[in-house]
Amino acid sequence: MNPSNTLTASITTGLADQPGEPGVILCVRHADGPLAQARTGSASLELAAPVGENTAFNIGSVAKQITAYLCIHAARDRLLTLDRPVGDILPRFHIPDVTVGDLIQHCGGIRDAESLLSLAGFRELDHYTADDLLQLAYRQQHRAVEPGRFLYSNTGYLLLAEALTYAHGTGLHEIAHRQIFTPLGMTSARFKTDPREVIPGAAASYQAVAGRWQHQQRPVTLPGPGSLWCTAADLDRWLAHLWHEWHRSAADEFPFEQHLGYRPSDHPPFTYGAGLYADPRPGRTAVFHYGHEQGFSAAAHLTSSGLRVICLSNHAGIAADQVTAAALADLTHDLGTDPGELLSRALRSHPAPKACSLDSVDTRAPHTALGTYVCDEVPGTVRLTCSAGSLYLWRRGTLDRLTCTGSATYAANGYMLTLPTSSADGRMPAPDGFILDLDRAPGLQYRRRS
Repeated sequence: MNPSNTLTASITTGLADQPGEPGVILCVRHADGPLAQARTGSASLELAAPVGENTAFNIGSVAKQITAYLCIHAARDRLLTLDRPVGDILPRFHIPDVTVGDLIQHCGGIRDAESLLSLAGFRELDHYTADDLLQLAYRQQHRAVEPGRFLYSNTGYLLLAEALTYAHGTGLHEIAHRQIFTPLGMTSARFKTDPREVIPGAAASYQAVAGRWQHQQRPVTLPGPGSLWCTAADLDRWLAHLWHEWHRSAADEFPFEQHLGYRPSDHPPFTYGAGLYADPRPGRTAVFHYGHEQGFSAAAHLTSSGLRVICLSNHAGIAADQVTAAALADLTHDLGTDPGELLSRALRSHPAPKACSLDSVDTRAPHTALGTYVCDEVPGTVRLTCSAGSLYLWRRGTLDRLTCTGSATYAANGYMLTLPTSSADGRMPAPDGFILDLDRAPGLQYRRRS
């Protein structure tokens, strides 16, 4: 494993600090040049502690490339086989013919278990564990989409962490620490496995709600798809290693392509391979990933020329991927642009963050019950009611008003409900069942509870 354990000289450009707001850090490095960075805002509003070079962020789904790399490393060492069915490794996993490689590429048709939590009775601030999500994964009996189709699934990466634990006989953090973090000098990097764990230098994340700041962290950790904490400098160390691996094989268009090909993703024209999106367009060859986790956002972008752009944010209203996109657009015109100017321009062009509203549906209005429904692949029940000509879905003790989008389809809060038939006379139906299609958990068949 290469690149250097020491980071070359860092150039920091100052911005006007915003001590009363959460912050963001932007880092740019050209191939083997020095790391240039700019930062603004607070890592902790309570302590008025500014974002610094030693501030650790939750990088969310950017961590998927680490998990995927460890799987490929295990395949190189003959501890795992990428085309091996997951059920052979994890006997409680029942969907047939889903391989380790399918999980890495989000082609296993695994419903995202976090999307199912609200249907299973969990409330927003309830404590849940990775094991709770795995139990939801083990309830699934068939693919939510046809084989080979891309369905982004954090749960697939939780299962990969379990497969790595099986292969190595130890947990994901210990594997990553031994094979990646220590060799690369990533001293801040850690997969958080317990929400009570203290992460040195950790930022807190915030969102503006009704004119004030609120914490966004929840008492949950998800090693595998997220919950990796590190500094921007340590993430740069990883990208340096990734670039080295990428160019070890001249035949590879993208990193690790000799082990795992890249397939069409949910964001054309981008493809997806070893925990990385890839841009295959001529002159734009690059790999990247974004993360959004509990008010944090992260972006890591690596071009074939070695240009690395990293952005980390603990401000829920400032998306790191949008800042990175703006910085990359500027860099196409002037590769020497100062990162402080890049960040200033990106923040100026960024849509003004909107404070969240505390408004909710009036639950005091009279409702007519239409039925209580169950799904074999999700514990708990949901209810349908109607009130004043509108259809409502009740879950976890709260309700969503459904907007009619077709003769038999309704939408609300990231999901679609499809009734078996439309109502010809305009009256609200009392169906025997329906299908719920959540963004990352489609095809849930609900039937009336007898």
